Amino acid sequence: MSATDRLTESLLATGFPTRKRHESPNIHYYYRFTLLSHGVRRDGSAALDLCYIAAGRFDGFWEFNLQSWDVGAGILLVREAGGVVTDFKGMPFHLGGKEIAASNGRIHPELQQVFAELASQTAPLP
Repeated sequence: MSATDRLTESLLATGFPTRKRHESPNIHYYYRFTLLSHGVRRDGSAALDLCYIAAGRFDGFWEFNLQSWDVGAGILLVREAGGVVTDFKGMPFHLGGKEIAASNGRIHPELQQVFAELASQTAPLP
């Protein structure tokens, strides 16, 4: 896990759907987090992004509508490394959930605050 304790200094990761990209609310989240963080990366693999959080390369990750096989192993690695994995409201993430947020734990409250702000401004999640 990284020791980064502020969102402004964090390096984040996310992903976008391969189909129906114009229907995804993630562009609003991407835009906001790009302004609030050190940067946002898109590697194209949720599993890799979660592994990078566990290894301390990324500080946080979020995405929508992932399959269990995309996140199962990565969630275990993040949790075993001391990180946090929840939904956007801060509830423990369960396989099959609509949204996932993972972090080093230190920046998680700030992530959740941004999720709450964005949820009140954007259309309901798909």
